[in-house]
Amino acid sequence: MMKRSIFVTATTLLLTVTVLFAAPPYRQAGAGSPEIIVLLDGLPVHFDVPPQIINGRTLVPFRLIAEALNISVSWDGTTRTVSASEGGKQVILQIDNNTGIVNGSAIILDTAPVIIDSRTLIPLRFFSETFGCRVEWAGETRTIKIASPPCSMNVIGFYALGDARTSSWTNLFGVPFPATGIGNTDIVRELALGWYTIDAEGNLLTRSPRTAWQRPAGWETVLATAREFGFRTEMVIHETNRGGLLTAFLNDEQAMSRAVDAIVQEASLFDGVNLNLEELGPYATGETQQKIRDSFTNFVALLSPPLREASKTITLTIHPPNSSFRGYDYQALSQLADRIIVMAHDYGPKPEPLNRVVQAVEMALTVVPREKLVLAISAPSETAESITAKVGIAKRYRLQGVSLWRLGLVTEGMWASLRQTIKTRR
Repeated sequence: MMKRSIFVTATTLLLTVTVLFAAPPYRQAGAGSPEIIVLLDGLPVHFDVPPQIINGRTLVPFRLIAEALNISVSWDGTTRTVSASEGGKQVILQIDNNTGIVNGSAIILDTAPVIIDSRTLIPLRFFSETFGCRVEWAGETRTIKIASPPCSMNVIGFYALGDARTSSWTNLFGVPFPATGIGNTDIVRELALGWYTIDAEGNLLTRSPRTAWQRPAGWETVLATAREFGFRTEMVIHETNRGGLLTAFLNDEQAMSRAVDAIVQEASLFDGVNLNLEELGPYATGETQQKIRDSFTNFVALLSPPLREASKTITLTIHPPNSSFRGYDYQALSQLADRIIVMAHDYGPKPEPLNRVVQAVEMALTVVPREKLVLAISAPSETAESITAKVGIAKRYRLQGVSLWRLGLVTEGMWASLRQTIKTRR
């Protein structure tokens, strides 16, 4: 009832000032010029009515820009007002009225909202900055760049053995092992510790005979320090299907049982398990694809219950739905896992193409709850500028967060970009 009273009062104020501050008739400036491009966190915003320049100010369709910013909106046809609310801030705007209401106070606008082709267009800069965004205009390209305010999201840092130049420890703590500092610990919230692999017989190994994947000396110090800094930890079990290793493993009941027992026992040292079994079902279709999917789902179904009984989480780090590796049943797996990290990278071009990453996320979201989905970002594929757009995808689709492959490869420029778009934890 309190909110309704505030809304009625604000609307009454808005109607009262309509006569005093009525907007002049609509005239578009710059007709015939190239269409204005709007980028939100590096991602294009697509409008059904093109942005317009009126009285030197850019107006855009209200609902689409608000929804892109995850701001709640409504329309009152009787008073011809639109309202938006987010984070304790409410904005009310009326068509053809130069006065807006922000948290009950009147604000004079340079340009009034208008209706064009049955769409309500509002002043972009006023609206965006009111809700804490940064707005830049690049006149030479007719591009408006909007940076949404930093938001809270989970950031999972993959921690793996590197050399002195690519040390995960140094990249995270800012100083060489075993010393510690704040470094970049204000951004990362969880550590996915890449220390384990399996063989075809289901043995859990701390040193891969096929790759450089291994548990480092001093790993106990890493775990103790992670607890000290408040990081959640998960043990990562990584292997690929090169040579058919995973195919053999997933079709051997005894091997899978052996692996489950070993993983559950080792998981007592961590908060959870991150299963990263890659390259299943390349270009597979039909019955072959389903058989591969079922074999992997079956293993996850064996592993998940004992982990839950031990109060441990299970994360799956898997290829995206639009990958050539098609051995992952996202719908079935989402029922078994606490979350899924979608590896929307390695498409070929660098930085990773936004349209493919967005497609992967949208496909996954058809069967996975957004709060269970994490977007994987591969640092070697990105730049300090492009990483903002990848985080922007997680923000726009309200995912649980992002993961970073890997600590040790994230540049200082990337860390700076992350701080501009993600709330730090201390």
